[in-house]
Amino acid sequence: MPSKQSPEQKKTVERVMHEYKHGELRIRGSGPKVKSSKQAIAIALHEAGATNQESPKKNRQNLARTKAKERRGATAKDAAEGNRRGKSAKSGGEPTRAELYEMAKKRDIPGRSKMSKSQLARALHH
Repeated sequence: MPSKQSPEQKKTVERVMHEYKHGELRIRGSGPKVKSSKQAIAIALHEAGATNQESPKKNRQNLARTKAKERRGATAKDAAEGNRRGKSAKSGGEPTRAELYEMAKKRDIPGRSKMSKSQLARALHH
């Protein structure tokens, strides 16, 4: 019997089950950790847009939302592995205002607390 899931849906289900297996899967993202494998499967199918409980239109919306979340690195797996793209100088993206402020503080640059991110970068020659 051929599979009814697309490759993107399979990847999403695999990621969610990986999060469950490693104790990272939470209810609604920030709630309590999922303890039931059946609940984890339900969440995986919902995120992948492969559940039989929703309309095809709603399933497509769920898959699109999940793929956007995966692209921006906002999944529990990404957070656990430290893969948040573009959020920090440590991860290779541009530094945040807070990081620039800390650098300015170390160099004792006057007026740093009232500076914007771009002004801090200019003052630090970043």
